Order: sequence, then structure tokens, then C-alpha cells
Amino acid sequence: MKYYLAPMLAVLLMGTSAFAGLTTVPTIEGNYIEARTCDVYTAACFANSEVGLTGGEAILAWGITKGEFKGTDLAGLTVVAVVKANKTLGDIPNDQLKTKTVLYLDEKASISQKEALIGFAKAMGENLVSEIVRVESVPITLTAGTCTKDECGTLVCGDTVALETRCLHSEDKKCGNDVPFYQPLTQVSMAMPHFTIYEQYTGKDLGVTWKDAGRRGAFVGTFSR
Repeated sequence: MKYYLAPMLAVLLMGTSAFAGLTTVPTIEGNYIEARTCDVYTAACFANSEVGLTGGEAILAWGITKGEFKGTDLAGLTVVAVVKANKTLGDIPNDQLKTKTVLYLDEKASISQKEALIGFAKAMGENLVSEIVRVESVPITLTAGTCTKDECGTLVCGDTVALETRCLHSEDKKCGNDVPFYQPLTQVSMAMPHFTIYEQYTGKDLGVTWKDAGRRGAFVGTFSR
């Protein structure tokens, strides 16, 4: 028996290494853009001055480039979540976060695709999208991933949501030791903080509207699941 133990152990270890090297192929992926009503790229002293006062609102958009969700093809469609929280989003010590969300679905989606988009947004947003107060189908235009000097991501969602961002410039720093103080609100890849040229929500379902501008409060990246 002792003559075969080493070879058998080697085979088992090789098998373990092989399984460890396996990667999960994503079933859905695309571009992501997010904007908050507080600075996400800043120093701790500046961020602490905003906690509890700003940052309770956010716009999250997923532009699906390819893939499916639970068997439904969603390639080419977009879903947007507009979130209002009772506290600053991303403030980790706050464990009493309560949110309300309006979901906007791409008007090009079929009935089954709209149901899948809702499920996808819930899966990606998790507790942020736990209480949905309205779902609406509207024309949505999302551009992200191709940056110019003055623009790096835009979103137009019906006539109630609009967002435009650009890359951060050296002159955007305020404290000298600015860092990504907050992380994106959902699971994303290669997310980079961006400057919010403007963002707005003018709907009536969250009990609040906002028009924000001139803030280092956005993220642009990609997602896969």
C-alpha cells in the first residue's frame, strides 16, 4: 500500500489544483454607472463632514451588453435604480439603513425581459432594492466606457433621470490626500471614481427630488455575474 500512496496523493493534489484553477464564466455582463449626492473620492475629514447630511440618494444604472438572467436574454437592455435612503449610503457603521427605490426598465424589453430586469436589479442591488415603490418602462440611453476629455459616462432615463460624468482631473483634489473614501454600492469591476457634471431625479415617488452638480460623487465601471 505504501508504494501507491505517493502517486495517489499526487493525483489528488493535481485534481485539487485543477479545480482551484477553474473560473466561473459570467452569464451576464455590461457597463455600470453610479452617482451619489456626496463625494466618494475625498479625504476622511471632508467625508466625515458630509456623513448624515448628504449622500442619502443615488442613481445606479446597468447597461447589459451580453448575457442572460435566469434563462432570459437581456443583451442590449438597461435597468436603472433610483434610491433614497434614510442615512448616508455607504456609511458602513450604519446598520439601520432603510431605502426606497424606483426602478426604470428599458422600454425595448418584452414582458418576460422586464420581469428578468427586475430580478436582476434586485440581485445586484440587494438591500438597496428591497423596497420598490414604483416600476416604470421608459426610453433609456446609457453610454459608458469610452472617455473623452470632458465626458466619460452619460445616462438619460425618461424625463426624470439624467446624469453626466467625466474623469477626475488633478485640479479636482481638495484635501491633498483624496482617496476613494466610499466604494461602489453594488458588485462591479474596474470601477473608477468620476466627477459628476450633473445628476438629477425629478420624479414624485421617493418624496424627494434632487439636482446635484460639481461633485466627485460618481463611479463608472463594468459588471459581470
